[in-house]
Amino acid sequence: DAAIAFKAGTYTASAKGYNGDVTVSVTFSDDAVTAIEVTDSSETAHVGDVAFEPMIADMLAANGSGVDSVSGATITSNALKEAVKAALAQAK
Repeated sequence: DAAIAFKAGTYTASAKGYNGDVTVSVTFSDDAVTAIEVTDSSETAHVGDVAFEPMIADMLAANGSGVDSVSGATITSNALKEAVKAALAQAK
């Protein structure tokens, strides 16, 4: 197991969702993802945006974006994953 190291700070990134970009703000400590917030999204209420809460909880627990998508919100799930991956790339 390799040690995980990040450049501590908060990074913003976006990825294409179903109705437009999903923008996130991701905060890192030196060795963990400490917060993920969706700051802008045009995803459909009660359809696409239902992916955010459970996936963010899973990402924080996993310390990264390698989590399962939410069934029925696949495109939004993928956008959230890609946006968090882009923030991870900035923090490495």
